[in-house]
Amino acid sequence: MCIILACSSEKQSVNDEEKLQQIGREYVTLGLTIGQYDADFVDAYYGPDSLRPAAAKDTADFPKDSLTLRITELKSRVTDLLTNTKNDTIRQRAEWLGSQLMAFERRVKIVAGERDAFDTESRDLFDAVAPIYNEKHFQDLIAQMDSILPGKGALPDRFQKLAARFLIPKDKIHTVFQVAIAEARRRTLQHYTLPAGENFKLEYVTDKPWSGYNWYKGNYQSVIQINISQPIFIQRAIDLACHEGYPGHHVFNVLLEKNVYYDQGSQEISLYPLFSPQSLIAEGSANYGISIAFPGDSQEQYCKQILMPLANIDTTGAHLYFEAFKISSALNYARNEVARGLINKSMNDKDALRWLTDYCLLTEKGATDYLRFIKKYGSYVINYNYGQDLVKNYIEKTSGQDQEKRWKAFEKLLSNPMRASDLLAADKK
Repeated sequence: MCIILACSSEKQSVNDEEKLQQIGREYVTLGLTIGQYDADFVDAYYGPDSLRPAAAKDTADFPKDSLTLRITELKSRVTDLLTNTKNDTIRQRAEWLGSQLMAFERRVKIVAGERDAFDTESRDLFDAVAPIYNEKHFQDLIAQMDSILPGKGALPDRFQKLAARFLIPKDKIHTVFQVAIAEARRRTLQHYTLPAGENFKLEYVTDKPWSGYNWYKGNYQSVIQINISQPIFIQRAIDLACHEGYPGHHVFNVLLEKNVYYDQGSQEISLYPLFSPQSLIAEGSANYGISIAFPGDSQEQYCKQILMPLANIDTTGAHLYFEAFKISSALNYARNEVARGLINKSMNDKDALRWLTDYCLLTEKGATDYLRFIKKYGSYVINYNYGQDLVKNYIEKTSGQDQEKRWKAFEKLLSNPMRASDLLAADKK
C-alpha cells in the first residue's frame, strides 16, 4: 500500500510539473504578445525563438478583450494547479506566476486607458502598497536638512549649490564609471561565483527620463546605459555601478538565468515583464545592493579617496554632502506621493513640480525629467524606495549585522523568483 501511494504521489508531481511547464510556456508567449502592443512591457527575454508569437498584423489596434480572455484562462489554470498540487516547489512557482499574471491583467487595462487608484494599481502590478506620507513628514525632513546646510535662502538652492561642487565633469564621466563599476564588480566577485563570460557593455545616452538603465540580453550579457543629459554627482557613480551592474540588475538577471532558467528548467523566468512583481524585487535589491557592496561609510570613503581625485573634485565639504545625501534619500518617498497625486488626480503638474523641487530637491530640469518618468511609469516609483526597504528588512532580519551572512542571504534572494508578499511573510515569522 505504501509503495502504491508513493508511486501515485510521484505520478501526480510529474503531471503537475508538466502542467506548470505548459503554463510557463504560454505565459511567456502571452507576455511577448502584450509586448508587441506595449513597447515598455518586455524588459528582457532570453528564451527560445519558438515561443515568440507571430508578428502582429496591426499593433495600432490594441486587442484588450482577447488578451484579457487569455490572461483569465491562464490564471484559472494556475488556480486549479494550486488547489490540487501537494508539491511545495510547484506551489511556489505557481503562486509567483499567479502574481505575474495579475500584473499582466492590470497592465492591459492601463494600456487600454482604464486607470484605477494608485494603490490599486501598485498592488496589482507589483504585489505591494507603499506607505502614505503627508506633506508634514517631508517638511520635517527638510527641517533636518536645513539645520545642517550652510548659508541662507531657499533650501533647494542651497542643496544644489553644495551638490554642484561634487558634479562629475563630462570629460571624466567615462573614466569614473569604468573605475566605479570595476570596483563594484571586484567586491561582488569576492562573494559570488558568476558564470564564465558574464559581461556588460557600457553606453552613454541622452534625453531619457531615467539616469541609468540595464538592458539584459541573455547569455549573461547586459548593456548598461548612463544618461548624461542629467547632472551626475560623484556618489551616483557608485550608485549606478552597483544598481545597474554589481550586485544589482546585471547580477540579478545572471543568477536567475543560470540558477532558475538553466539549472531548474523554469521557462517562465526567461521573460522579464517590466510592470510586474519581479520589478519590485529587481529595483529594491539593486538599490539595497549599494549598501551590500559599500557598507557603512565605505561609499563616502571610496569617493573621497579614489573617485574624487580621479574626477579632479576637491574633497573639502564632502562629509557634509554625504550627510545631506542621507536625508535626501529619505525624501525619495515624496516621489511616490507625486505619482499618487497625479494618478489619483489630487495633484496637477504645477503641484508635482513643486514637490519634486521642494522635497526631492531636484533642479528644475531634474524635476521636469522626473515628471516625465512618473507619467511614463506610474506607480513603478514605489519599487525604488519601498522595494529597497522591504529587501533591507528581509536581509537584515535574516542576517543581522554579519556582512558575510548578508551577502549570502542577498544571493539567495537574487537567485529565486520572489515577491513583496514573500518578503513581508518572512518578516512576520
